[in-house]
Amino acid sequence: MKMLGPRVLRATEEVSQIKDSFRLFDDDKERVVDRSIGDFLRERRKLSELQVNEIVRYQREHRVRFGDAAIALRLADSGDVVWALSRQFHYTNDSDTEELHRELTVAIDPFSEESEIFRDMRSQLLMGVMAPSEQTPALAVVSSSVGDGKTFFAANMAVSLSQVGGRTLLIDADMRTPRQHELFGVPGGMGLSNILAGRADSEVIHQVPAIPNFYVLAVGVVPPNPLELIQRPAFGLLLRELKHKFDHVVVDTPAASHGADCRVLAAKCGAALVIGRRDASRMDAMRTLINQLGKSQTKLAGVMINEH
Repeated sequence: MKMLGPRVLRATEEVSQIKDSFRLFDDDKERVVDRSIGDFLRERRKLSELQVNEIVRYQREHRVRFGDAAIALRLADSGDVVWALSRQFHYTNDSDTEELHRELTVAIDPFSEESEIFRDMRSQLLMGVMAPSEQTPALAVVSSSVGDGKTFFAANMAVSLSQVGGRTLLIDADMRTPRQHELFGVPGGMGLSNILAGRADSEVIHQVPAIPNFYVLAVGVVPPNPLELIQRPAFGLLLRELKHKFDHVVVDTPAASHGADCRVLAAKCGAALVIGRRDASRMDAMRTLINQLGKSQTKLAGVMINEH
């Protein structure tokens, strides 16, 4: 019998640990389907089957919409209906966004001019490097310097992608200056670094209740050796599993000024979008980053100049 070498055994253990870290997502992503307004109202108001049938009967007799029938029977109010409609169409409403960080423009004010820019960029990505296929890449959001608005852009682009339906995952891989857990109000003590170090439990991916179809994987404990962690085979294995379970994966990365982290992450993701800041980013640093990305197999999605 052929004996397995230590590298093979270690890789096998890493695959097992990674799969154990998100058992919650064992269901195939294709099973995510659009739900009716009745499903959401039943969930919110804890309606019984008898009450739902009563609403349906009233709806048919008076030829009104389900929500209007529920209000007429005093089994729901207008606020419940607005909430259910926002869920049905994958958008937030005012009652959802009270605890969200003000930087999450696309979630807080989804019909603003700024949000429209993200929708336009989303369309370009979904028709370009992130077009649905058997090998759809994850999108690494990179920048040359700290303060370019990379985290802001990654967060809002991920929210925008969640609004077209399907599950969206935002991975905070900025193990130098992580912020995504603060923006979305999710626990930050356990996350990506713990998975890669083999010390994670099964609850490292957090759903954001206020945003339909949206999940965040925080950095976790900030490690002393971030570059070594992401260069391990475990990160590639993790991404492969997550891309199978989510429709869209966006990865926030450290600024290039911190070292090679962002270039390694971009190569593993398969696609990268470069962010610069007007009147702040140095053109020579951005040009260097773009040239370095071009030497790898990373698909360059484009360059975005941020005014935030």
